[in-house]
Amino acid sequence: MNLRAEHEESADSAGVPVHEQVYRALRKKVLFGELEPGQAVTIQGLTQSLDVGMTPVREALRRLTAEGALEFQGNRRICVPVLDRSAIDELTVARRALEPELARMATARITSAQVAALRDCDARLDRAIARGDVRGYLEENHDFHAAINGIAQAPILTALVEGLWLRFGPSLRVVCGLFGTRNLPDMHKDLINAFELGDPVAAARAMEGDVVQGMDQIRAGLSDSIDTE
Repeated sequence: MNLRAEHEESADSAGVPVHEQVYRALRKKVLFGELEPGQAVTIQGLTQSLDVGMTPVREALRRLTAEGALEFQGNRRICVPVLDRSAIDELTVARRALEPELARMATARITSAQVAALRDCDARLDRAIARGDVRGYLEENHDFHAAINGIAQAPILTALVEGLWLRFGPSLRVVCGLFGTRNLPDMHKDLINAFELGDPVAAARAMEGDVVQGMDQIRAGLSDSIDTE
């Protein structure tokens, strides 16, 4: 689907400048692994696939490169970074430092309606896993975590976490493609239970476990390519 079609289907894009629409569309392509690690992107190719002009594409590439989601490699070549063992370790450390704290903060603010919404999101995630829907799993998993971050009302921490997700999203898609969705672990139900009990310590512990499981899954899935570097 090109950007023009997405614009027609999404009420959220009403009034949003074209350059921002292009940035969001390209950001989703990175986040959900439509662009694979190591894959080069070109301005011409993106203008065609997104059905927009060159200027907003250049701006989107500039922003995503600054955020670490894309990497400039010289000779005007831009690609999706390939994670090595060191990068995975750093991402794990950063996520463990930030995301449990956001879960702890969310515990003090979450409402019963928001807990119910998280439970619905987790149910959709489970259905995506059951039917082997990789894109559905990735989207619901991201939405689950993004909802918690939003409830925490900590925009600086949330922005940092969103940048981390852009860095490992493409690799998570690769792992899902290799092994499918059925063996993907999470601790979402433990998180929801902690929120219902109003227990910030349990929420932080569940989030840390979820983060570690997810990053270990990426590390294991990419082990062959990492070991050959």
